[in-house]
Amino acid sequence: MKSRVLLNTGTGKGKSSAAWGVMVRSWARGWRVCVVQFIKGGGWKTGERKLADQLGLEFHCMGDGFTWESDDIEATASKARSAWALAAEKITSGQYDMVILDELTYPITYGWLPVAEVTEVIRQRPERTNVIITGRNAPQEFIDLADTVTEMVKVKHAFDQGIKARKGIEY
Repeated sequence: MKSRVLLNTGTGKGKSSAAWGVMVRSWARGWRVCVVQFIKGGGWKTGERKLADQLGLEFHCMGDGFTWESDDIEATASKARSAWALAAEKITSGQYDMVILDELTYPITYGWLPVAEVTEVIRQRPERTNVIITGRNAPQEFIDLADTVTEMVKVKHAFDQGIKARKGIEY
């Protein structure tokens, strides 16, 4: 059966959370799963990372946090390029049934990664390798590439009311 590309985009909450739901479903089916996060770094103690560790899934936090908090934007961009090099290796290896590229849209939006290269790697993936891409402002190339595109739309968000992110809900 042909693998699929899923894209979760939009301004609403739930893009990565939806990917984690598929991650668990994939694991439950005995699939080999790999996650590469492009923004969150290894210092983040996220629920999804804890779950992946408990399930024995391969999980790479490659970023250094929110770009607006970066002290060295070129170092942040370099981390994104390293994350893509690792992700491309995982996608093309043929060893994975599911590769989740969490927050991939941001390095594309910032111009740190060439969208044509990224889409070509995903397009040429091995037949068994499914891919999920998450993040706001997905480029048209990702929309065209994906088999399923879901746009999360923010109607209301606690952050807009001054409520900070909470463990167990946002991370």
